[in-house]
Amino acid sequence: MAADNLPSVFDVIILGTGLSESVIAAACSRVGQRVLHVDRRSYYAGNWASFTFNGLLSWIEEYKQAGPSDEAAQEKVEEGEEALALSSLDTSITNVEVFCYASEEPEEVEEGVKDGAAAAWSVPQTPDSEGEVERCLLESSSVEEEEAVLAGDEVAQASGPDAGAEETQPEGEVPPQAYETQGEWQDEQQASPSPAESQPEPKKQITYTKIVKEGRRFNIDLVSKLMYSRGSLVDLLIKSNVSRYAEFKNVTRILTYRNGKVEQVPCSRADVFGSKQLTVVEKRMLMKFLTFCLDFEQHPEEYQDFSVHSFWDFLLTKKLTENLRHFILHSIAMVTPDVCTVEGLRATQHFLRCLGRYGNTPFLFPLYGLGEIPQCFCRMCAVFGGIYCLRQSVRCLVLDKESGKCKAVIDSNGQRISCSHFVVEDGYIGLDQRKNVDSRQISRAVLITDRSILPSDSEQQISLVTVPPVEPGSPVVRMVELCSSTMTCMPGTYLVHLTCSSSGSAREDLAPVVSRLFCIPVSPGEESKEGEEGSEVPSVLWALYFNMRDTSAVDRSSYDLPSNVHVCTSPDAALGSDHAIKLAEAVFRQLLPEEEFCPPAPNPEDIIYDGEGPQGEGPGFEEADPAEALPSQGEVESAERQEEAEDAGETGDVAKQETVAVAENEPRPASEE
Repeated sequence: MAADNLPSVFDVIILGTGLSESVIAAACSRVGQRVLHVDRRSYYAGNWASFTFNGLLSWIEEYKQAGPSDEAAQEKVEEGEEALALSSLDTSITNVEVFCYASEEPEEVEEGVKDGAAAAWSVPQTPDSEGEVERCLLESSSVEEEEAVLAGDEVAQASGPDAGAEETQPEGEVPPQAYETQGEWQDEQQASPSPAESQPEPKKQITYTKIVKEGRRFNIDLVSKLMYSRGSLVDLLIKSNVSRYAEFKNVTRILTYRNGKVEQVPCSRADVFGSKQLTVVEKRMLMKFLTFCLDFEQHPEEYQDFSVHSFWDFLLTKKLTENLRHFILHSIAMVTPDVCTVEGLRATQHFLRCLGRYGNTPFLFPLYGLGEIPQCFCRMCAVFGGIYCLRQSVRCLVLDKESGKCKAVIDSNGQRISCSHFVVEDGYIGLDQRKNVDSRQISRAVLITDRSILPSDSEQQISLVTVPPVEPGSPVVRMVELCSSTMTCMPGTYLVHLTCSSSGSAREDLAPVVSRLFCIPVSPGEESKEGEEGSEVPSVLWALYFNMRDTSAVDRSSYDLPSNVHVCTSPDAALGSDHAIKLAEAVFRQLLPEEEFCPPAPNPEDIIYDGEGPQGEGPGFEEADPAEALPSQGEVESAERQEEAEDAGETGDVAKQETVAVAENEPRPASEE
């Protein structure tokens, strides 16, 4: 709907399209509330968004620009009311730094053109120099113009087979295509050479020009998370039937960094007994401990003496080897050593209970990136009547002086819109309303690399890597490596996400880990170095560092806002999305305490439309009287007699066929069965 032609009254107005806001919008719309969902950005999902490579460059450039002015909002405020201005500038992203290490030489340079080709960067650049990102954008646009003829084919190939298809799966199941066949597009990538071509060709160098040219094949998440197969997000996707809007893949392996090398973590029963890293004694010890963790509540005598001690101290009493303690603490429980024993046991139990539901690891990843999930809930909201407006914001809230509640908003077009409740993303709240808010920071890095961190027989691996503190006092770093079959990067490359709690800038926190695990070329196009065992270390082709504000631990009372204004906090540093889903449900309970949270949406084939059908479609789309639509018992018997009559004419045959066709679709009475 046009932003300048909106209705003047809504039940709920939601500002921001992050995961929590989108879930709230879908839940409210599903139970019949009038929902207006707006976002000042030009894309969905806010800080949960996914971008193509060229779109990410544009996003970086947008963060340098100031927000629009909030003048003239006071004109719509009436007597007995006051305006509460919202922030027009998003300050949740800071310390953005970009580095390019790939050669910028074109893939194929014609004679006479090579001498005039632009030289590659001699040293990595950051966006502190104003021309870097602008030059990237200019190059991006020029390449797109030159390759306009091929753009359609690239998009079709990048979307994969059956992209966007909305199939219905049985309740309680995630679509099987989430983790099974990858389709023809992926099969072509993995096609093995024929015997005549047994000699492997040298790996083709990936240039920056190639990355820009294939930019549509990248889907780069701002926040890196995975989905626990028995977590609150997957349960909500199944319950609400929103899972039919997306596809998922199973994370194929869990890795850890230990003693200077990357190792695979045995977590399932098959992995434990098939592991070559563990001795027979260690395998038995690990299986015994994991079996205990599955139902540790039934054996309180085992841990109650350590209820006030750390999980690490508890592991020491179990006489586990250093190898096993490392695996359990960092890659299975995924907690810090000082966490309490009960919390560590619960984390281990949750990990184990998620194993085996969809694969040999507990995690799923959505195809095309995490930004698809908020869009799925936005789609559900729109299906049930929600109205969406991007590139539109709310200038201020209109408060009633007597009650102190928000009674209306004034949007960026100056229109006054009344509402009963207002839900807002944390990034839109001004400094005056967040004086008591003490937020944390998340350090993020996004890398494009040329090979996997741990090569295997298959190049299509999705890996979760835990990197313990590389130096005393440094944070634990979580790394997710995505292959091209996830539709997040071009073939021949890997997309690597690194996340940790901030102790400084993102580059200060994560650069030491990147330098240990990857080759950072001194000059663009430099060849990869060899690791300790002779294998080549992945080279970084492109890198982005930034910090993101984390307000997940902030209490609602910390904001100076009216009681009917509800705040959705920013993404947290956890691996899963449980906090965002629990927050969405809590806000929904405050809005509509008597309603069910996200009840199942009907399947398209089960929907029965009320009222008259579309005009001009013929009698088949008109509502009919049920008594007239079904044949009577006498008509059925008459049709049967006509069928037995030897002298039935042509007209009688046609009538017989039509009546039997309808009768066969009716349920038979029990007496006839």
